[in-house]
Amino acid sequence: MDGRSLLFSPFTLRGVTFPNRIVIAPMQMYKTGPDGLATDWHFQHLAKYAIGGAGTVMTEGLIVDPIGRNTYGDCGIWSDDHVPPLRRIADFLHQQGTVAAAQLHHAGPKSARQRPWEGLGPLGEAEAARGEPPWQPVSSSDSRTIEGWHQPRAMTVAEIRELVTKYADAAQRVDAAGFDVLDIHAAHGYLIHSFLSPVANHRTDEYGGDRDGRMRLALEIAETVRSVWPTEKPIFFRISCVDWRSDLDDRNDGWSIDDSCVLARELHSRGIDLIDCSSGGIRAENSLLDFAKKRKKMRRGHQVPYAETIRNATGIPTMAVGVILDGPQAEAILEADQSDLVAIGREALTDPHWAVHAAQALGVDPGWGMWPPSYGWWLHLRERTGVAD
Repeated sequence: MDGRSLLFSPFTLRGVTFPNRIVIAPMQMYKTGPDGLATDWHFQHLAKYAIGGAGTVMTEGLIVDPIGRNTYGDCGIWSDDHVPPLRRIADFLHQQGTVAAAQLHHAGPKSARQRPWEGLGPLGEAEAARGEPPWQPVSSSDSRTIEGWHQPRAMTVAEIRELVTKYADAAQRVDAAGFDVLDIHAAHGYLIHSFLSPVANHRTDEYGGDRDGRMRLALEIAETVRSVWPTEKPIFFRISCVDWRSDLDDRNDGWSIDDSCVLARELHSRGIDLIDCSSGGIRAENSLLDFAKKRKKMRRGHQVPYAETIRNATGIPTMAVGVILDGPQAEAILEADQSDLVAIGREALTDPHWAVHAAQALGVDPGWGMWPPSYGWWLHLRERTGVAD
């Protein structure tokens, strides 16, 4: 290649310029205590991606209300006490020239569960015996979509309105912590998705029924958060673009890509700047487990077509996610106008320097100049010296 790359070109939304198109996706670590405070673990987890060259690094989902925790190990943003340790993280990201992003989250019907390595199922007697008893999850309706999990309780209208305020309060705390970008998690069978999807939402009031009713909560949260989030800072909105996946399911029901295009336009009219495009989760404990249980392999970029469809149909910027493994693949997604940003998650766990390795693979950084000088000087010297067999 000639050193030119879309992946390593800047991109601007509102008053924020992303130095490259690589976003480290939110990844739950389940490493806090019951107080939900970010720790040194979270600092080192996110700091290394900034050192590794990612243009944007996003926190894991920050829980807006304790009842919406996935597990007892989730990071919170439900009180002012959560701000200082998060500010430490944002400050370090900025020192590296990285855009600091944070995600707001409420697990809804998937709350009160075990950490993944403990089983990922609903909390029960064994967890209660060690001091982590289950609590009552809430959802759009009082029916479960995953067999064997806690039956959720349908939220009242008053509780829904309180929840919208909690999202706004959480956004203001994220701003106080110094983050540049906000992402609202409305995918994967969690609370907002449970309102959007007819698979989960069986309400007959203004928050249920037809698509307009089912979208109401998502749009109210978007509008209210936008009203308190600084005008110069962008907001992303993560959605499950479809409830089903043709590579996993024979069925074709629930929330559809056409619904997602309608939602994207409505969100954009309320100040949302980019759609973060994922899929599934309404009937599954976890997307990876869903593939594993059905003994099917995930395809590279299996969710990228959703980002492409929404981008082309609406003209709204999108972010592609899902099994994006290397720089040339990410570059091809951008060259094909399938998305504006690419999110790297699990692959970054295997290689925290994914971004600078991608730059080298694309011929953008042949002299190790994108690495921190204290790394790059030595590595370039070793390359020049060579290593004998």
